[in-house]
Amino acid sequence: QLRFVESGGGLVQPGGSLRLSCEASFYTSDYYDIGWFRHAPGKEREGVSCISASTGSTWYADSVKGRFSISRASAADKVYLQMNNLKTEDTGVYYCLRSGCPEGMTASLFDSSDWGQGTQVTVSS
Repeated sequence: QLRFVESGGGLVQPGGSLRLSCEASFYTSDYYDIGWFRHAPGKEREGVSCISASTGSTWYADSVKGRFSISRASAADKVYLQMNNLKTEDTGVYYCLRSGCPEGMTASLFDSSDWGQGTQVTVSS
C-alpha cells in the first residue's frame, strides 16, 4: 500500500519558518496529486495546500496564501511545504496524503484510516 510520511515539524516562534516533507513509504516512479491538511486544536481538519501531478498547478487555503509554498522534488515521491512567517494559528498537526487537487481538499472525503501520524507544528513564543 502506498502511503506518505510527514516530517519536518517542530516548535518555532511567530514569524519563523519550517519546511515540511512528504515522502512515499516506498519507491514509486508515479506522480500523484498530493495535498497537505492540518488539524488545529479545537478546529476541524482543513486543506492547506496541494499540487497537481498532471499540470503542476497548486492550490492554497486563503489563510496561508503568500506565506506557504508547495513544491515537488525531482523524485516523484517527495513533496515539500515551505512555511514562512508562521502565525500562532498555524499550530496543528500537519498531514499529507494522496488527494485530488484542488477538488480533494476537503477533509470529510477521507476516513480515519487515511491519516498517518502527521507532524506537529507549534508556533508559540
